[in-house]
Amino acid sequence: MSAPGPRSPARSGKGRARHAPGADTLAQAALAVHAVVSEGRSSDDALEGSQGRTDRAAVRAVALGTMRWYLRLVPALEPLLNRPFQEMSPKLAALLVTAAHQVEYSRGAAEAQVHLAVDASRIVGEGRASGMVNAVLRRFVTHRAELLGASDQDIAKRQAHPRWLVDALLAAWGERGEAMLAANNQHPPMTLRVDPAQLTVTDFLRSWRALGRDAHAVAWSPGAVTLEHPVSVQTLPGFDSGAVSVQDLGAQLAAPLLDTQPGMRVLDACAAPGGKTLHIAQRTPDLGEIVAVDHDSLRLQRVRQNFDRAGRDVLLITADLRSAPPSLVPSSFDRVLVDAPCSGSGVIRRHPDIKLLRRPTDIDTFAATQLQILRTAFELLRPGGRLIYCTCSVLPKENEHVVAAFLAEEPRAAAGPWPEGMAQPPGLMERAVGWQLLPGGDAGTDGFYYACLDRLTT
Repeated sequence: MSAPGPRSPARSGKGRARHAPGADTLAQAALAVHAVVSEGRSSDDALEGSQGRTDRAAVRAVALGTMRWYLRLVPALEPLLNRPFQEMSPKLAALLVTAAHQVEYSRGAAEAQVHLAVDASRIVGEGRASGMVNAVLRRFVTHRAELLGASDQDIAKRQAHPRWLVDALLAAWGERGEAMLAANNQHPPMTLRVDPAQLTVTDFLRSWRALGRDAHAVAWSPGAVTLEHPVSVQTLPGFDSGAVSVQDLGAQLAAPLLDTQPGMRVLDACAAPGGKTLHIAQRTPDLGEIVAVDHDSLRLQRVRQNFDRAGRDVLLITADLRSAPPSLVPSSFDRVLVDAPCSGSGVIRRHPDIKLLRRPTDIDTFAATQLQILRTAFELLRPGGRLIYCTCSVLPKENEHVVAAFLAEEPRAAAGPWPEGMAQPPGLMERAVGWQLLPGGDAGTDGFYYACLDRLTT
């Protein structure tokens, strides 16, 4: 069920609006936060209902900001309540945290945010608690420095991450772990990939700067551009024709690592939404065939949309590669990309809902699934072929541990080197097997892991 759509401000006496301007925006953001925290929905799903609103950008910014700092704000609010936070009405709890986020992190006057929250309580159906909302938030405004200072003594609360994830990152990365926690709370850059068959980076930069905006090329990633400020994709020259695509710099490594050549048959084993698939097709326009597989037929349609936008062909197959699908012939692909489903722990700065949705038990479940998919995908690879395994995770259990376990059981596979002549991103770390980028590191990418596996011919 989507969050409620736009609603006209209720009016009373002499045409005066009952709700202050901005109250409905706050209410819709709080409902999206509620959908994530209490219903377990992704932020994209929770915000779907606001897409038709004129204030959709504001709703999204407030909701994602609240999710980003939710685990810092809740402990600061708890001392102001007369009952445990988890015993409150879920919508009311979400509204309090969303309003507290606006008090602490928005540029609006704190007292005005309290006023908006009181009005928003009526919009979300919690009007009977409007007095409590007013009292709690006024006390938060007065004492927030003290309240936040107390909770900030704990690193998990200060960085707004679940304790289990803090422990996992510190155990895996030591001193780098805390820097990663801070990076996860930053707003990521907007990076683009230019299709060289349609547009050069120089031409894009010229067109972009002619619009009074700025951007720069990326020295180590041919065809990549980083914008000075994020924008709507509709404003990007060449987006409608597929000449320009939005893609993180780390994600742009997949296609070059795959090293496709003309005439090859290529499989993207976990393709949706198709950014990497399209990059493969654009990088090698004269492939023999490219096949995109995903277990979710609805998400697979996003691959079709990406290819239609670029005017290219792709064969779509709905299949769960945890076991061998009858529609795919063993040893029939020259290249296979396994962008495995994972925790998303490397892309939290883009998807802060991950901090609220993931559980520690999820990691072992993901690792088991990743190994199953890797086994199946490898059987589809021809002798002499190459498979790239990648995730947007920074947890070794989902990365080098999975690949090492596969190599230990599969004598026909060998770990391959970084391709000769391909530049390495700054800060790329070589692991026992494969390579890791950390979020917000020297390269400015999201967190990504890559491993190259070759199928031996004998």
